[in-house]
Amino acid sequence: MLKIISANLNGIRSAAKKGFFDWMSKQSAHFVCVQELKAQAGDMTPDFLAPPGYHGHFHYAEKKGYSGAGVYSSIKPDAVQIGFGCPEFDAEGRYVRCDFGKLSVISVYCPSGSSSEERQQAKFRFMEVFLPHLAELKASGREVVICGDWNIAHKEIDLKNWKSNQKNSGFLPQERDWLTRVFDEVGLVDAFRRVDPRAEQYTWWSNRGQAWAKNVGWRIDYHITTPGIADKANAVSIYKDERFSDHAPLTIEYNGASAFLKG
Repeated sequence: MLKIISANLNGIRSAAKKGFFDWMSKQSAHFVCVQELKAQAGDMTPDFLAPPGYHGHFHYAEKKGYSGAGVYSSIKPDAVQIGFGCPEFDAEGRYVRCDFGKLSVISVYCPSGSSSEERQQAKFRFMEVFLPHLAELKASGREVVICGDWNIAHKEIDLKNWKSNQKNSGFLPQERDWLTRVFDEVGLVDAFRRVDPRAEQYTWWSNRGQAWAKNVGWRIDYHITTPGIADKANAVSIYKDERFSDHAPLTIEYNGASAFLKG
């Protein structure tokens, strides 16, 4: 069994103060993918870089206090790739890939377009260049788990107030259609939905109003995987007993997937 966690931290220093690493240390996860570090290399303490029992690899944004992604692994990777080869978005610190045998574990932080039209256009550019990269991953013959904040709710079931959000970033028709292409054309799989078809399974809540208290959320954090490892997903959970961030950690257990760690 492989246990993989994805968590947007909304600031690694903030999440640490709220107990994220204490919680993480008790999970016995093989891999923990984190996003939105909001830190540079100089801000990372030894415990952030390598919590007990883990190797850490990170992609920092050039802009201070912005973006960032990382992968913690309980075993040392065979290879590490920082960035996916697009200068515009590699400068924003959005992608870390770690290879273990036949398995690649990737942490990705896809852009949000909610702050301005300029950022929405950047999000569309990201989607345009990231889709062929996903196709290359699928065609590689490796098993791949891409964890992260994709900043898109795919279907109406994936957010509480879908009717009023159809013209808002994160639920635009173009974004939803793009994610459908990831699944239907590229052939990747929403591993969470393989296991849990229920409504109101959200991973992010606005800090405005009573969104958290009333569970007015969005499911925008995913494990998007190749079909082989998706078939092994057998348990999922969204951890909401503590709040480390405006996102909740998403955990999926893949029964029998440890065989992919062998070369």
